[in-house]
Amino acid sequence: MFETFEVVPAVDVQDGEVVQLVQGERGTGKRYGDPVAAADRWLDAGARTLHLVDLDGAFEGERANADAIGAVVDAVGDDADVQVGGGIRTFADARDLLEVGVDRVILGTAAVENPDLVAEIADVYPDGVLVSLDAKDGEVVVSGWTEGTGLDPAEAAEKYADLGAAGILFTDVDVEGRQTGVRADVVSRVADAVDIPVVASGGVATVEDVVALRDAGAAAAVVGTALYEGNFTLEEAAEALRE
Repeated sequence: MFETFEVVPAVDVQDGEVVQLVQGERGTGKRYGDPVAAADRWLDAGARTLHLVDLDGAFEGERANADAIGAVVDAVGDDADVQVGGGIRTFADARDLLEVGVDRVILGTAAVENPDLVAEIADVYPDGVLVSLDAKDGEVVVSGWTEGTGLDPAEAAEKYADLGAAGILFTDVDVEGRQTGVRADVVSRVADAVDIPVVASGGVATVEDVVALRDAGAAAAVVGTALYEGNFTLEEAAEALRE
């Protein structure tokens, strides 16, 4: 997983379409069309991993865009890794995805509510689970970023690493979707706490932000709006990382 630093395009799906939300809030989204077309676009641009999220599933607590997500997984095949989150609450949910070509499932709310689920999945699929830690005001939040947990993100990352998580997806909610830049110090605190890969998300607006996340210790950066709006291309990001 992530042998070298990667920029991972986000394909967030709501009502069967690609959507990018601001601060994860319903009604703030801008639509970008068909998920398979988006996936093809990013693969053609050189993406090695795609980040798929069932937004309706994340809000409602059960998968709601299975057909759209499945179509992307089928279209991608072996051309790239696919990690999928949103509405995955049980071992069966995870197994169903991992058995049909998904490389990693992402657990957020389910990992907080039932930490043993992380270990259960990891026992069968050792590289199959990322734990999503979304932090707002220094606290891990769940249920579509609407509920606080009292958990410190760095301490939580250590806990899930011990339970067998293959990596941590860390989202800085305070800057997510705003395209105002990343907070490298917040990311580095989580990355420094664990030996497993940390995938950073939130705030990326420029290629300089991508480089900052790499330098902060992240193994990859999930990027959505900045790519869809053409702030920079995957090729430009790769060039900046080489420099």
